[in-house]
This record gives sequence, C-alpha cells and structure tokens, in this order.
Amino acid sequence: MDYREYYTKSAELDLEKIGEFEATKITQKINYYIGTKNPMKFAKKLTNCKIDTYRFRVGSFRIIFRIDKNGKIIILVILKIAHRKDVYKS
Repeated sequence: MDYREYYTKSAELDLEKIGEFEATKITQKINYYIGTKNPMKFAKKLTNCKIDTYRFRVGSFRIIFRIDKNGKIIILVILKIAHRKDVYKS
C-alpha cells in the first residue's frame, strides 16, 4: 500500500519553531515510517479524541496525525509536532 505524508500549516510552523536539527531528525523518521510496509506498527492510538488520532514518538517529540484514505493512497495528515510535555495540552 502507498503512503504519503501531508503537513498542515500548523505542523509546518511547529517544525520551524523547534529548530533545524530536530526538525530534520523528525522528518527523516516520518519518511522512515512511511517507507515501511506498515507504518501503523510504530503508531499509538490516542484516547479521548473525537476523530481517530494517532502519534509517532521521535525522541522527546510527538507527531500527532490522522489517516485520510483517498482510493488506494493513504495520507498521514500530520497535525501537530511538539515536545512531549506540551503536545497533549491542546
């Protein structure tokens, strides 16, 4: 199955805020996850969310995303990227 990632504007701003080194590490890890046959084996489903929302862990950062299925292409919509102490507050 084909996977692609899509970053929301707020996720792009989150990447800009955290610095180039960490942002590069996070985007490389997302690309690694998407390159595997089943990236969802690295994800954890979040509880207490109205829509199906998941997270990837990259060091002390969390990537919050949801899945959008368009035909055979599954798009991981990256919603938020933040440090673990801040990511679940909003």
